Amino acid sequence: MKRAKNIMIQGTMSGAGKSLLCAALCRIFARDGLRAAPFKSQNMALNSYVTDAGLEMGRAQAVQAQAAGIVPDVRMNPILLKPSSDTGSQVIVRGEVRGQMAAAEYFKYKKKLIPEVLAAYEELAAAYDVLVIEGAGSPAEINLKEDDIVNMGLARMVDAPVLLAGDIDRGGVFAQLYGTIALLEEDERARIAGLIVNKFRGDETILRPGLAMLEEKTKKPVLGVVPYLRVDIDDEDSLAPRLTARAAGKPLDIAVIRLPYLSNFTDFAPLEAHPQTGVRYVDSLRALGAPDLIILPGTKRTMGDLLWLRQNGLEGAILRFAAMGGPVLGICGGYQMLGTALHDPEGVEGAPGRSLRGMGLLAAETVFEGEKTRTKRRTVISAEPWKGTVIEGYEIHMGRTIGEDAPFCRFDGGAEDGGCRGNVWGTYLHGLFDSGTLTQGLASFLCGRKGLAAETAAPCTHRAYQERQFDLLADGVGRALDMEAVYRIMEGY
Repeated sequence: MKRAKNIMIQGTMSGAGKSLLCAALCRIFARDGLRAAPFKSQNMALNSYVTDAGLEMGRAQAVQAQAAGIVPDVRMNPILLKPSSDTGSQVIVRGEVRGQMAAAEYFKYKKKLIPEVLAAYEELAAAYDVLVIEGAGSPAEINLKEDDIVNMGLARMVDAPVLLAGDIDRGGVFAQLYGTIALLEEDERARIAGLIVNKFRGDETILRPGLAMLEEKTKKPVLGVVPYLRVDIDDEDSLAPRLTARAAGKPLDIAVIRLPYLSNFTDFAPLEAHPQTGVRYVDSLRALGAPDLIILPGTKRTMGDLLWLRQNGLEGAILRFAAMGGPVLGICGGYQMLGTALHDPEGVEGAPGRSLRGMGLLAAETVFEGEKTRTKRRTVISAEPWKGTVIEGYEIHMGRTIGEDAPFCRFDGGAEDGGCRGNVWGTYLHGLFDSGTLTQGLASFLCGRKGLAAETAAPCTHRAYQERQFDLLADGVGRALDMEAVYRIMEGY
């Protein structure tokens, strides 16, 4: 049976740009006529994706699959860790929850998952021409190298050549690359087939003497200097790109509360891309200001994050904003917070039997349950002022909410979701802005409140926008990398 060729991108640190480099390679290979698929054995992120089969995987691999023009599949990310505290995570294997584990417990347990990781890899390798593998963090974390299943340990298991990427935008890229290689074992160093300097701004001619010295000291070729590409592609687990002044020059100010365990913040990418809606991520009372809309987003730890809101004064500010007629939207965990009470009889979020008073802006009570809801939805909004708007999205939550308010929307089949009361709305639906229709409707509503003219252009779907960004990414990375050398490297393994 024919087995796919492979190439692995590892980084000198988290945030070196591995995810986008892998997305770019997926796009480049697909445009070259190859059936390409991404793979990351273990991912840690709160930003997840629900597949068509109702299973959960890391969003980065879903985005990479979309860049390759294929349907996301949980085999592309067989292990997903969703942090629920500083020392523990929910462990998801092949899209299903295996349980909650402390870091030390998982470190011992993960060896048992190697057969499942390799089975997922081999199934993909039999179905595609090339697999683009992403590492995690750095391969030089010498305290974690034992029983590694995501960096050099995985590269060894699947016999993959490695390209090592360093982030020059953060500074110290020569030390990053040289130091990483120096800390590797001899057989691991042998797997590194080339180096990538990522996120470069400036005159490359000034950089060249340093590159020549780096090649001399590491005995590894620099395959490209990738410029700092201003593409807008869903990020996996960092809000850093979104903390810039994206709201500058836009007439509408939307404040998304940056909860400590905020999840699925990609819900708001379509709002960020709209010409009239500026999005700010707010984590303090001082930064809140006077927005046109406040959004309470999803979170992995609803009760803990509600207490955080209560303790830092943001809850009181949101209640005052709503009482004065300011619009408030809660999504998933944010919707749960807007209700009157939250109950955790099974200890899903901590000690069993705990209850917590909600914000009381909606007449709804939530009971947390061990079983996770994961499903894609098509729905018609029944709440004003967007009544009749058709949208698609997905649910991913652990909890059941019973409300007395009018529903936010009705799913195909008649089931109701969420609640609305005047200027406050809540829904379990993630991805509700992706189709573009609600994005446009929300912008028009907020413009009307401010006496502004609304944008009249036809709404752009998030997927169409994303496709353009994939091409920009692939064009930039393809020009910067020696792709002939990349192909030779893959052929040599």
